[in-house]
Amino acid sequence: MAALAGADGARAQQPAGKGAIIVATIGEPGPLDPTVVTSDLVSIISQHIFETLYAFDGGWVERPLLAAAMPKVEAGGTEYTIPLRTGVRFHDGAMMVAGDVVASLQRWLALSPRGKQVAPYVASLAAAGEHAVKMSLHKPYAPLLAMLSMSNGAAAIMPAAVAKAAKGPLDSYIGTGPYRFLEHKPDQYIRLQRFTDYVSPPGPASGYAGARHAYIEEVRFVPVPNPTTRVDGMLAGQYHFADSLPAEMLPRLKSKASVVPVIVKPFGFPLFIFNTKMGAMTDVLLRQAAQAALSEADMLKAAFGDASFYEVEGSIYAKGTPFYDEASVTAYNLADPKRAAALLAQAKYAKQPIRIMTSQQYDFLYKMSLVAQQNMQDAGFNVDLQVLDWATLLQHRADPKAWDGLFTYHTFVPEPSLITIMDPSYPCWWNTPEKDAALAAFNSEPDPAKRIGDWRKLQGLFYSQAPAIKVGEFYNLAARAAAVKDYTVTPWPFFWNVRLG
Repeated sequence: MAALAGADGARAQQPAGKGAIIVATIGEPGPLDPTVVTSDLVSIISQHIFETLYAFDGGWVERPLLAAAMPKVEAGGTEYTIPLRTGVRFHDGAMMVAGDVVASLQRWLALSPRGKQVAPYVASLAAAGEHAVKMSLHKPYAPLLAMLSMSNGAAAIMPAAVAKAAKGPLDSYIGTGPYRFLEHKPDQYIRLQRFTDYVSPPGPASGYAGARHAYIEEVRFVPVPNPTTRVDGMLAGQYHFADSLPAEMLPRLKSKASVVPVIVKPFGFPLFIFNTKMGAMTDVLLRQAAQAALSEADMLKAAFGDASFYEVEGSIYAKGTPFYDEASVTAYNLADPKRAAALLAQAKYAKQPIRIMTSQQYDFLYKMSLVAQQNMQDAGFNVDLQVLDWATLLQHRADPKAWDGLFTYHTFVPEPSLITIMDPSYPCWWNTPEKDAALAAFNSEPDPAKRIGDWRKLQGLFYSQAPAIKVGEFYNLAARAAAVKDYTVTPWPFFWNVRLG
C-alpha cells in the first residue's frame, strides 16, 4: 500500500467538527491497559486511544491498521514480515517506527493473556529497517493474525519507552488512535479528545477496519452502574449512548422518538467460570455436579425474559458459524439435581462454601447467578454468592485464593483461540495435558477443514473437564440518541466516524 501523509497530511485529514458525545458505561473500568486487561469495558474505551497492527473488518476478516499491508509469510508459515505505515504519530508527537512496534509486541508477549499464548511459538522478533518488523516462529501458528487484530488483551502499539517501562498495567496512555487520553476522574468520567495529527488508514470503513475519522471533538465515558439509571438517562437526553441495557427495557426505549434501540446480534455468550487452580472447584467431580445441577434455560429466561434476546445453545459457536458442533455438547441444560447430588457424594463434598462472584452492573449476569445459586443449593451445594462492583470483581478474579466461581460473558470472536478460557493463564486456569495437547494441535494446523475437527475435540474436553459452563447465546441491547449519525453496530461500540446531527 502507498505510504500515507505525515503530520501535515494528518491535520488536513482530521475533520474540524465540535461537540462531545456522552457514553454511559456499566461502571469504572480500572486501568485503561488493553494489553494486560481483557475486560470488554476497557476495550471499548481504549480502542479509541490505542491501535493494533491489524483489525477485523465487518466480515471478521483481518485487515491492515497500523500495518501497511498483509504480512509476507514465508518458510512454511514460520516467518512473518509486516510492513508498517509511515507518517503515523503517537499522541506525544513522535513518529511510530519499527522499534516502537517491536517493544510493544515484546510487552504483549510477556504480559497479555493472549500474547502469552503466542509467546511459546515465537523464535525471534526484530525490526527489519525503520518501517517493518519480522517475527519468526518455531512452528506454524494459525491464529497469529487474529491475535494481532484483537482489541482485547491487545497487541497495542505504543512508544518503545512506554512499553519498556511498564512492567504491569500502564499508567501513561499514549497511543496512535483517533482520540487521545485527556482526563480521568474516577466515578465521574473519562475524557478523550480528538487527536489532530491522526492519519486515517486507507480504504472504506468496515467493522473496525478502514477509514477512521474523529468527527466529534470529545468522547466522554461516564460510569453508570445501575442499568435502569442508564435507560432513564437515555430517555432524558442525558447520554448519547448507553450500553448493556436490560432486555425488558426495549419497549421504553422504543417509546421515545429521540432514542434508537441498538440490538447487537450476534453478540456473545455468558459464562459461569470455575477456579481450576485453587480451592474446592479444582475437583472435576464438583464442577460436573454444578454442570448437572444447572438449568441454563431458566437462567437465560430470568436474565432476558424476551426469548428474542437469547438462545438455549450449548455449542460454544452458534449455528451458522464454521465451528458449530452439536455432537460434542454432552452435558448442557441438564437441570438434574439428583445426578448432581450423586456426584457431590462421590466427591465427598463436605459442604464447604462455594464462593461465586457476580455483579449487578451487568443485570443479566446477576439474574443468572441467582438462578444458578438456587439450582446448586437444591443439589446440595453451600453457595456463598458475592455481589461486587465490576471493577472489584476484575481485581479479585486475578487472585486464585479469593473465589471459586464467577459470572462473566464473552463476546463473539471469529477465532476460537481468542476465547479467553483457552488461555491457561486466564483466571480459570484451565491447564490439563489433554487440553494443552488438543489446543496445540488446533493452533498448529493451517488447514481450515482439519481445524474444525480439532476444535470438536477441544469442545468435547470443555464439557468433560467442565472448567466453565456456557449458559447460552445472547444479544446485547444498547441505545443511541437519534442525533448520533453513522453509528456502526459492533460488539465493542466505537465512536470514530460518528457525527452529531
